[in-house]
Order: sequence, then structure tokens, then C-alpha cells
Amino acid sequence: MEIIIPDEVIEGKIYLIQGKKVMLDKDLAKLYGVGTKVLNQAVKRNIDRFPRDFMFSLTRKEIIRMSQIVTSLKFSKNINVFTEQGVAMLSTVLRSKKAINVNIAIMRAFVKLRMILSTHKGLMHKLEELEQRIGKHDEAIQNIFEAIRRLMELPRFKERVIEGFRSE
Repeated sequence: MEIIIPDEVIEGKIYLIQGKKVMLDKDLAKLYGVGTKVLNQAVKRNIDRFPRDFMFSLTRKEIIRMSQIVTSLKFSKNINVFTEQGVAMLSTVLRSKKAINVNIAIMRAFVKLRMILSTHKGLMHKLEELEQRIGKHDEAIQNIFEAIRRLMELPRFKERVIEGFRSE
């Protein structure tokens, strides 16, 4: 029986910390159907499989910053986060059928997120190019408008004063 977890649920649990897309240990434990303590113990028993670029602990400052998003983190002393590679490595540590199916769903979510981000990067690049092109023309357009404004101004005549008569 395959476990179906909506993509939105997983995508909502992926955070950007230290410039890396990561998932919190407590979120992963919940998805896998194990306790956070159980998950972290399994990781500790196999710590060689989790180098710093696969898993790292949040600093106190990061925990406080994250607790503004995830309220249950406020009182946590230690929170481990897992990168995409770390989540993949969890499948070798947690060997249940559920863990395998959840891992597949999480990997698909990371891939989908990566595709979305690359699309946005392409769009952002095109927008920057357009802005630069318009920026170059912007000055020329402003000059044209300024010239039109000057042409539209009424000619200024020197006011002539005639004794007893004033022209407007």
C-alpha cells in the first residue's frame, strides 16, 4: 500500500536555512510516523552517513528565528535539519515501508521545488534584461517628453510697459 502525502504538505515543510533547502527533524519524524527522538537516535547510530552538507543542527539564533514560523520550536534546545541528500540518506537508516514511500514523496517534492525555482530564475533573468533595455531607452524617452513639453510652453514675451497701460 503506497502512502500518499499531498505535495503541498511536504513543500510547506521545506525551509531555506543557511542558503540550503532543508527539512526539520520534527517534520520528518511526523511524516515517517516515528518520534523525533527515535529519528535522531537512528541518525546518531549512523552519524557517518550524515556529513554537514546532509544534516546540521540549528544555532540558538536560527531556532528563535524559525520559532516565529513554527511555534513549537521555541523551547527546543537542539533541532537537526536535513538537506535533500540527508533526507535521501534517511531511507537507509529508517527501513520501514512507510519510510521508503515517504522518502519517495519527499524526493519528488524537492525535484518539483528545484524545477519551480529554475523557472523563476529564468523569468527573473528575462525581466532583468527587459529592465536594462528599457532603462537604456528610458533616458531617450524622457528627453523626447522634455522636448515636447518645451514646444508646448507658451512663448514668453518681454513685458512692455507703456505709460498708463499695462499689457497682460
